Amino acid sequence: MSETVRILLVDDHTLFRSGLKALLQRQADFEVVAEAADGLEGVKLAEQLRPDVVLLDLDMPVMHGREALAQIVDACPDTAVLMLTVSEDGEDLTECMRLGARGYLLKKINTDFLLSSIRRAVEGDSVLSPEMTAKLVARLRQPVQAKPTELDSLTPRERETLGFLARGASNKEIARKLDLAESTVKVHVQNILRKLNLHSRVQAAVYAVEHGLDRAQD
Repeated sequence: MSETVRILLVDDHTLFRSGLKALLQRQADFEVVAEAADGLEGVKLAEQLRPDVVLLDLDMPVMHGREALAQIVDACPDTAVLMLTVSEDGEDLTECMRLGARGYLLKKINTDFLLSSIRRAVEGDSVLSPEMTAKLVARLRQPVQAKPTELDSLTPRERETLGFLARGASNKEIARKLDLAESTVKVHVQNILRKLNLHSRVQAAVYAVEHGLDRAQD
């Protein structure tokens, strides 16, 4: 990754924020452009600075992380928002994914996983702490009422692509599985988001799991 990844930190714990900033600043391709101590300040800085990535805590004063997430995703659709929290609650996880978070990471993850997750998120991948993946799938196994008009708008190839998104596959992996050019897969993903009125790959993955498309054959 040749360009510098601009990162905004939003967390009300000063000591944690300082340690995280020091860690990230040691990476040649990362730049921490600002810090915020509450959700409202985080939203304002995100709108002002348009960072590539926001690392966002969940339980914060003034404005809760979920509300801040929704506002940042709406105002800055090109910014990847990663929740970085101690909460292992499945409801928090699924709600953040529905609101458009690019990922959900626990603060207890190791350094290498955090750094790789940030880089993957910038590339468009969705990222979850390993122990949260099973919780997400478990909570979404109960099917909701399908919206045939939305699903019917997808071509067969787009439905296949959506199934791979549900399993966390990258564009490169999908291209290899379907024997397509990576640029073609990118177009399929863009069409899926447009047709289903979704804002991110993570939301598309959640939609696919809800409608059983994650159980497609490899």
